[in-house]
Amino acid sequence: MRIGELFVMNGLITEDQLEEGLKQQVHTRKKIGEILIDKGLITERQLVEVLEFQLGFPVVNMFETHLDMQTVQLIPETLARKHCVIPIERKNGKIKVAMVDPLNYGAIEEIRMATNMSVQPVIAIRSEVEQAITKNYGMKESVDELMVDLDKIEIKDEESEANDQGSPIVKLVNQIIQSAVQQRASDIHVDPQEKQLIVKYRIDGVLRTEKALPKHMQGVLTARLKIIAKLNIAERRLPQDGRIQMQVDNRRIDIRVSTLPTVHGESIVLRILDQSAGVKKIADLGLSEANLVKFDKMIQKPNGIMLISGPTGSGKTSTLYSALGQLNGDDVKIITVEDPVEYRMNGVTQVQVNSQIGLTFASGLRSILRQDPNIVMVGEVRDAETAEIAVRASLTGHLVLSTIHTNSAVSTISRLVDMGIDSYLIASSVSCIVAQRLVRRVCRECAAQVPAREDEIKFLSTHGLLSSQEQQLAGTGTGVVVPITAPKTTDKPVMVTRGRGCGTCNKTGYRGRIAVHEVLVVDEALRSLIVQNRPVSELEQHLTKHGFKNMLYDGLLKIRQGNTTIEEVLKAVADE
Repeated sequence: MRIGELFVMNGLITEDQLEEGLKQQVHTRKKIGEILIDKGLITERQLVEVLEFQLGFPVVNMFETHLDMQTVQLIPETLARKHCVIPIERKNGKIKVAMVDPLNYGAIEEIRMATNMSVQPVIAIRSEVEQAITKNYGMKESVDELMVDLDKIEIKDEESEANDQGSPIVKLVNQIIQSAVQQRASDIHVDPQEKQLIVKYRIDGVLRTEKALPKHMQGVLTARLKIIAKLNIAERRLPQDGRIQMQVDNRRIDIRVSTLPTVHGESIVLRILDQSAGVKKIADLGLSEANLVKFDKMIQKPNGIMLISGPTGSGKTSTLYSALGQLNGDDVKIITVEDPVEYRMNGVTQVQVNSQIGLTFASGLRSILRQDPNIVMVGEVRDAETAEIAVRASLTGHLVLSTIHTNSAVSTISRLVDMGIDSYLIASSVSCIVAQRLVRRVCRECAAQVPAREDEIKFLSTHGLLSSQEQQLAGTGTGVVVPITAPKTTDKPVMVTRGRGCGTCNKTGYRGRIAVHEVLVVDEALRSLIVQNRPVSELEQHLTKHGFKNMLYDGLLKIRQGNTTIEEVLKAVADE
């Protein structure tokens, strides 16, 4: 049987889902298993289990496998990364190799020629093999090389050393970036301390230390990062911003670089943007069914302002691009003014802000309106001037999309008032406000159903997310929760999903992130209250009375769906 048929036979996917995957396979070089994983229909663990059944190759858990460095070094790093393989054992002229695709005979032949041994393939999960490659081929070699050569590197030679392509520092910086990309990091932090230099990765919104480097590496490492970001390496007293473009594992990566002078030297943060990931469809943003209907309806309006609110790093730009991707067509002209332009979109006119020559959001937006666009996207409403021009644009028949930094959808209205925009203009121009946050998603590889705790039951009960049967079991149904103590065998306790921790998620129980939203549609009743300059508390009461669902509700809904946990939701969304 073909592997797709095995997935259907085991009840992992439907016939229709298999057909859709096979159609997609025609346009890509990906295998059907990879396509189904990308679509979230199966997990990597399920794929290797079906491969084990179909092909008869044993499966290994890389997280529990001890690797001998001498064995690892038998296969060059370039070969290991090219085919996503890693040797785990050698014995009697044979080498056992963990492979994502054990039927890749080209890879097997290359390994045989490189090692002069017969190859015994075993199956492993791709993410576990990639982590093992990063960990075992990682940064150790170049750090050691640099330590040996440090005596030869004097301060006056930092620039030449950082420019030398054969230098260990060049290799070290490349490996820091490559390792971050492979671990799905969104940011790299190079933090100077009093006695050392700390390299941290932000993965799924959480910072963790990756490497502690000796203090005397700071100058040459900083110089190298500045050189590839095209910054002035002689300027150490002022903040600078730059950009790096490079290929990592055949993927185009854009990196925004920011330097900041501190008492211990320059702090450097690199924001990683994976251009190959592309723009998500609106259906893939994680909007609930009700929010998706409202969002889709509001972006189809011919005019008005649609604002996406949230703190830095909450996915606002991704949501904007998804909306633009759906609206983009031959019959409309879309112009954007951004700082920076994060994703290139075909058919969209994109303008990069350059404040040094006077091209700001406000001046760019003013010029854009003379270009006769249908849809305008402004990267951010930062000041009163930008907000005022955006309002005027919406009132003259343009659909304006933008972002703003506020804590909730309703507080965006008071923020615009504080900027100096008249309340009657806000009421007549703003059509929709979407507030969002990102929370970590439960790892699909190690997810398990467990009985809910008291606090989880209380939140779910208070917001009406328990069935009547679950209400009776958990409490009185009035929000007063009775602790679950030894329920009867016929009763089913309220269940939630948690990650047990595995190699795929690095024992965290989480992998990837999902957004929680609130979608506020400005209707006639709300417009009337805005014009009357009613306080935010009164606006909130009106919305609650008319069935508005806030971010906390959406987060609790995603807990019920098994996507995240109460800890993640409460960390991202304040409990009122």
